[in-house]
Amino acid sequence: MDVMPKWADVVLVPLISLILAFGISALVILGIGKDPVEAVKLMVTGAFGSTYGWGYTLFYATNFIFTGLAFAVASHASMFNIGSEGQATLGGLGVALVCLALPWPHWAIALPAAMIGGALFGAAWAFLPAWLQAKRGSHIVITTIMFNFIGAAVLNYMLVNVMRPEGSMDPASAKFPAGTNLPTLHDILAPFGIEFSSAAPANISFLIALLACFLVWLMLWRTRFGFELRAFGRSESAAVYAGISPAKIIIVAMLISGGLSGLMAINNVMGEAERLVLNSVEGAGFIGIAVALMGRNHPVGVALAAILFGFLYQGGAELALWMSIPRELIVVIQGLVILFTGALDNMVRMPIERVFLMMRRNAKAGE
Repeated sequence: MDVMPKWADVVLVPLISLILAFGISALVILGIGKDPVEAVKLMVTGAFGSTYGWGYTLFYATNFIFTGLAFAVASHASMFNIGSEGQATLGGLGVALVCLALPWPHWAIALPAAMIGGALFGAAWAFLPAWLQAKRGSHIVITTIMFNFIGAAVLNYMLVNVMRPEGSMDPASAKFPAGTNLPTLHDILAPFGIEFSSAAPANISFLIALLACFLVWLMLWRTRFGFELRAFGRSESAAVYAGISPAKIIIVAMLISGGLSGLMAINNVMGEAERLVLNSVEGAGFIGIAVALMGRNHPVGVALAAILFGFLYQGGAELALWMSIPRELIVVIQGLVILFTGALDNMVRMPIERVFLMMRRNAKAGE
């Protein structure tokens, strides 16, 4: 029987972790002679105080939802997929090849094809590490992190030697056809009379990310494969005894995980840049790990944690712009949130468990 109620694990532990992270961040800001209260106000205003801020917050959150879901699916199978960065990188290549292949007449036709391209390339990049884990026992952490570097090298080669337009010095692909331009939230909300900044990059990919959350939840908790995946993650020996194939679970879970990472490219490559550039992922694959850990590997938790990290990214950019706070300090704040919600989770969890255990014992003694 769990010592702590479910609501405490899902809400109380992350909340206290966040308070600790922001408390230490406030001390750091004080240490450089700035006002932490003013800094928080500026971050909140910059991220949520206008539709422009919301647009960037949701744009970043969209990336983190896809990579967070990717890590969560693998994590339910007891695998630490640290390769979302490389899988999203190759997903971008898949999206770019699809977008440049044809003179697409409309985004509604181009988007499904680009989604398939991004998911296939991301899944393909996850396949070999999955196969090595399933058939050769190679540790998934080692192989996926190595594939991150290989993926970056592949993208660099493709942009410099294959996809770069003739005469261009910029290591980037050609601009995608106009028919692939995705509608922004401004375009989507305008027919309903809702004003939204036309300069913000948030686009229809955010709605697709929310749909992905629902589909992942459906897969994990409402399908036979999802049950097998979670059973394998809890106990491999018990799953084998029940007739579940470890190789099947490892490979399929990693293919789904890689596909979700690859889907991120419809947001940052197709939706924002509208061409493929170097380092388009910008660390979102690694942030997805923290998002999934903070969201307890549940799609709803992943979506909420992704919005929090979107706030940190957009609010941090505003903070660096208007308060002359070094950009490195923003990274420190983000790192503290990751540290407390991930690595130091048990530091918060164990005292809370002791409190609930004491309350339970006192309640029994009083009966």
